Amino acid sequence: MQVAILCGGLGTRIREETELKPKPMVEIGHKPILWHIMRGYSQFGHNDFVLCTGYKGDVIKQYFLNYHNNSQDIEIDLKTATVSRLETTEELLPWKIRIQDTGVRTLTGSRLKRAIRHIDDDIFLATYGDGVGNVDINAVIAHHHDAGKLATVVAVRPSSRFGELALDGDVVSSFTEKPQTGAGWINGGFFVFSKSIFESLSDAQDIPLEEGVLQQLSEAGELSVYRHTGFWQCMDTQREMNLLEGYWQSGNAPWKLW
Repeated sequence: MQVAILCGGLGTRIREETELKPKPMVEIGHKPILWHIMRGYSQFGHNDFVLCTGYKGDVIKQYFLNYHNNSQDIEIDLKTATVSRLETTEELLPWKIRIQDTGVRTLTGSRLKRAIRHIDDDIFLATYGDGVGNVDINAVIAHHHDAGKLATVVAVRPSSRFGELALDGDVVSSFTEKPQTGAGWINGGFFVFSKSIFESLSDAQDIPLEEGVLQQLSEAGELSVYRHTGFWQCMDTQREMNLLEGYWQSGNAPWKLW
């Protein structure tokens, strides 16, 4: 199943990292977070991607255009102007990637509207280019088909900004660093959509995904929910970037299903 990934935002809340590159290219463990997201989908057999770029989209293009050379040892002969690949140093992934410039200021709903020209089937997957989780994508798809709605959103419980203490009288019996909270559900940014949703949108109207498309679907009773109780984390701030990097460096990144 094809996966559309929203990669066009300005990333203003992590400006120190996004002056020269779009937020999906901010690295976790020496790989763009976009790569981590794509590996997650690929683990469930979804290897056909449509990247909806905008701000500094050329950086994403150059990354994938040079992906093979950057992931292999190479020999460069300047005299003959030839490049030979030597030993493969990284697994080569079976990804088909379509990169589309959807505009620098375009809102997220309209980015997906512009991307559907590259979507072949009526049902497709979508996500943002700045969040990871150990979501069972195929379970979400099965839920979507069972629900019979036009769209499905994955709901998650956000992680706390603070460590959680369990108290036994005057003694701390356990400490959990930034646990998933027990209160409330939020949009986790993983979706299943019917292409017809976006075909019906006006080309002239610039519409956001959450306050526009999802709100309209919920009002029409056409938005089902899949509750994910496992790990999920977005990367909106420097602190969250450092948190994800810490997970990766520990060798225990919860979203690493491959």
